[in-house]
Amino acid sequence: MGQPFKDAVGICKTIMRNGYDAYVVNARLQELTLEGPDRESALDICTELGLEDLRRLFPGVQASAEETVTGTLGQAGVTYYFYPADVADAAHPDETVALFTPRMLKVLEKKGETPLSSVCPLIPRAKDMYEGFADLSEGFVSLKGLPDQTLKRDYVLAVRALRFAANYNLAVEANTWMAIVRGARRVTDYVSVSEIMDEWRKVEAENMWLFAKLLFDSQIMHSLIPEIAALSRVRQIKNPDEGEESVLDHTLEVMRRYPEELPYDWYGTMACLFHDVGKLYTAEYSNGQWSFLQHHRVGAKVTRKILTRLRFPQEDIDLICFLVRHHMRFHFMLTDKGIRRFKSLDEYPRLIEIFRADLKARNGSYREFNHNMKMLERADMPEEVLEPLLNGNEIMQATGLRPGPAVGVMREALLKAQIAGDVTGPDEAREFVKRYKDTERLG
Repeated sequence: MGQPFKDAVGICKTIMRNGYDAYVVNARLQELTLEGPDRESALDICTELGLEDLRRLFPGVQASAEETVTGTLGQAGVTYYFYPADVADAAHPDETVALFTPRMLKVLEKKGETPLSSVCPLIPRAKDMYEGFADLSEGFVSLKGLPDQTLKRDYVLAVRALRFAANYNLAVEANTWMAIVRGARRVTDYVSVSEIMDEWRKVEAENMWLFAKLLFDSQIMHSLIPEIAALSRVRQIKNPDEGEESVLDHTLEVMRRYPEELPYDWYGTMACLFHDVGKLYTAEYSNGQWSFLQHHRVGAKVTRKILTRLRFPQEDIDLICFLVRHHMRFHFMLTDKGIRRFKSLDEYPRLIEIFRADLKARNGSYREFNHNMKMLERADMPEEVLEPLLNGNEIMQATGLRPGPAVGVMREALLKAQIAGDVTGPDEAREFVKRYKDTERLG
């Protein structure tokens, strides 16, 4: 090893002693370029240090006019070129260490040994979220250069491309899309869950259904959340007139509909993604139809496991699992007691909107929904006025009626009179039902 290399190693050690990475780029190849009559007295070093930090360690470092060079240092007749070396954590392992720099490639080109276009010279660190993308004003999301090669440098760009497509309502350029599909498995191999979720959290609630669809279509969902991807193979009845649909299609439609009433509610929309995940585990086909008994309870447990895997904060996990667990509460005609229990839930407005979105997604009947909304109006009334002062047997004793629909009609009339304040005690109640029988000619 010649003195220039010893000095280069010394420079790298100085940098590393100060807590930063540095290495001589392709030392063997650079040694060859220093041999012979046409040798260049220059060496390339990669480091994560910027220009100002390099100057603190080596005051003689000069800024470079070359865009890809952080700075240069002249020492003992040798020029040392510093290149940025910190690559994204989500890069392919083969791309982690730079094997060539533009200067080295020029030298090899002169020797006729390596064509300039055959290798990737350097992997710079991404400086902003749009780096690696063509201008979005072109009307679609496209990776710069060769999409497969660009993606290989940082696979988080695949998830970011889908985020841009969803948030800006743009199509993904065809070659970029194929690069994402081809690299789908590598996305979850090399990109940390935290990075993926950081991108996901930047998706607007109104666009999350499309983002989830793109994750599924690109095959990223299959390895990120296989439980959700598997819902594409679970069937259910959409409504009696329209027949079957996949649970995944229904889920995406619920996600699309939910923000119509509660815009910007990211957590509520995320709960919609998981609200039917339990159907994967509870689906049973019998007598020509599907059933999913207790899918909300099972789904809450599965969701907790998934969100833990995705490294959600505990409070977010508790909220989303709560919504999944209780999303069926508003699906049935609730009694006075039932509506009071429902309204005691902290997140009952979100549960109402999940049911509303579910109805929109199915083109379903609003009978139960409208009934429960009316019942909500009575939920704040004192409990003593929600039950008539006389039960059915007492009404029959006071009026001489026989069991039948007339007793229920009179019971409802008595309750309305109580709510209006026209009846305040048992004696008044007996007189009321007697008058009501004669007036309405019941019996």
